[in-house]
Amino acid sequence: MRMRRLLPMATIAALAALAVVSVPASAAPATATFTKVSDWGSGFEGKFTLTNGTTSAISGWSVSFDLPAGYSITSSWDAVRSNSGQRYTFTNPSWAPSLPAGASTTFGFNGSPGNFPGIANCTFNGASCSGGPSNPGAPGTPGAPRVTATTNSSISLSWGASSGTVSGYRVYEGSAVRATVTGTSATVSGLGTCTSHTYEVTAFNGNGESARSAPVSGSTGGCPPAAGRRAAPYLYLGWGNPPTPSTVMNATGIRWFTMAFVLSGGGCTPAWDSQRPLTGGVDAQAIANIRAGGGDIIPSFGGWSGNKLGPNCSTPTALAGAYQQVINAYNLRAIDIDIENTDEFESEVVQDRILNALKIVKQNNPGIQTIITFGTTTSGPNFWGNRLISRAAALQANIDVFTIMPFDFGGGANMFQNTVNASEGLKNSLKTAFGWSDATAYSHMGISGMNGLSDQQELTSTATWTQIRDWAKARGLARLAFWSVNRDRPCAGGGVVSNCSGIAQPDWEFTRITAGF
Repeated sequence: MRMRRLLPMATIAALAALAVVSVPASAAPATATFTKVSDWGSGFEGKFTLTNGTTSAISGWSVSFDLPAGYSITSSWDAVRSNSGQRYTFTNPSWAPSLPAGASTTFGFNGSPGNFPGIANCTFNGASCSGGPSNPGAPGTPGAPRVTATTNSSISLSWGASSGTVSGYRVYEGSAVRATVTGTSATVSGLGTCTSHTYEVTAFNGNGESARSAPVSGSTGGCPPAAGRRAAPYLYLGWGNPPTPSTVMNATGIRWFTMAFVLSGGGCTPAWDSQRPLTGGVDAQAIANIRAGGGDIIPSFGGWSGNKLGPNCSTPTALAGAYQQVINAYNLRAIDIDIENTDEFESEVVQDRILNALKIVKQNNPGIQTIITFGTTTSGPNFWGNRLISRAAALQANIDVFTIMPFDFGGGANMFQNTVNASEGLKNSLKTAFGWSDATAYSHMGISGMNGLSDQQELTSTATWTQIRDWAKARGLARLAFWSVNRDRPCAGGGVVSNCSGIAQPDWEFTRITAGF
């Protein structure tokens, strides 16, 4: 049996310097060419030459192909090998992470038995090894996949059928084939709890394999619940025919409310909605009503509009003092800073002032939970959201919960999936800023939705909100809220108003669903 020869280290070092060689810059596409170097009856040696004829470096490469039944690869070099049945995949070694423009490289392997007839269905980074958009006669690209179900150890997908003749579909995670099926759905099993995965789908037939579909990401459940997990929808006594809290509590089982909004009553002095007294008014009465029923509250500072404390308090110390007045008035266990609009969210000075103030609050109130709430895109935090997160890490502000508001964000017809996508984007931002694992990032996250119709006419139905709640609960998120309890009443066709949801629903149904968090 022919084996790859071992060379002296000096020779290997010299060859490594020549492993990537220049080719004419005018060569057209990126290609992967297979050559059977030799065949000795009981085995064979194969080699691939990868050529980047494009004008840009290829960051990470992957070559996949099928071996005929009965054949296998027994050893390989200059690439990382994996396989699923007869489908073999080779990826770049760690010491060669990219293939420069106008360059080529090689890898090789030994296989058995001999009399090898050749490979089939070869792809280079998802495209044809010959450099075309697809193999001639191969199926069209499958429709974009979506996650249809998850458990603690599996993720189920479905996708649109490919055009042309289709023998089956492959589900890829990176370069690895996770499932091969004949239909347009698959379940990837045996996954770890509370782990995230990204998949792409290809179609194949006897002529070759299609290009890869758009990617889809999903996460398994089983995440440990966050310490201090709270279901706390917003209740606003400033408009929208505010209900008596005990009525809602008795009807739904909810125990916590986020009370909106603490603003500036003039300068750096806190007041409810800028005009109602901090204590002794209707807000204090509502808080007493909630606590008499065994519940509690989280005051929310800020919001979209109004005269806010963040811009009015000139220093972090002064702002922390304003927060402290409210903490002392109600012996609070948690506070929420709803940081929005150009005066707070899109101001570097005010962002840093709020974060430094919350750092002081944490130092002066051991055990208090600090929450910041801000807007999002459908893919996660925007520039200002990512800045807020990175500055929280840099300043060591010790924020407990980062809550996004996935509404008025172009969510369109699929508010569940876009909420999940935005949340996954938040998770990734937290992981980057703090170095957290998936499970730890989830435990520092919250979702604050908008029940019924949003200002942009996005529809979050009770069924959709149930999906969002279950997704958040399975991943161990720390907070679930919505805007608002005032609107948690039916008015089908009523539009976007302050005292009902704009859709048909039972009274307090979103609150009842949220209580199940």
